[in-house]
Amino acid sequence: MKEVNINFKLNGKEYNLTVPSNLTLLQIIREKIGLTGTKRGCGKGECGACTVIFNGKTVTSCLVLAPKVDGADITTVEGIGTFENPHPIQKAFVEEGAVQCGFCTPGFVVSAYDLLSKNPHPTEDDIREGLSGNLCRCTGYIKIINAVKKASEELNG
Repeated sequence: MKEVNINFKLNGKEYNLTVPSNLTLLQIIREKIGLTGTKRGCGKGECGACTVIFNGKTVTSCLVLAPKVDGADITTVEGIGTFENPHPIQKAFVEEGAVQCGFCTPGFVVSAYDLLSKNPHPTEDDIREGLSGNLCRCTGYIKIINAVKKASEELNG
């Protein structure tokens, strides 16, 4: 397999890696860098568990191949907050009981973060649209929507 040299920024840190050209961004994040917050769900870009912010847009990292990563600026859930210092979105997810099993939560948090950075005062319809690429098998989404509303209020008054 042909290898490619990629230079990119992940959560504010510069990386320079040589990887097989058929590796996905998800594999780079998890296997090469060791950040495991981004989850592998369906592997087909349909569930949103692997959502990251890629050059200012949310993408499913399982569909982005290594050559596209060169020059990119990427944010994962680890770049949004930490266990010791959670982002208000992460706090709201816990406080509203929107975490359930937790597998889909990182993708939802990343999508909510992207939404609130672009639309600080979203309507419920805006939230539903902003999270439409993320699936959860454990909840009816009401707690997730309420968590995003709560985070919006905390972040923006």
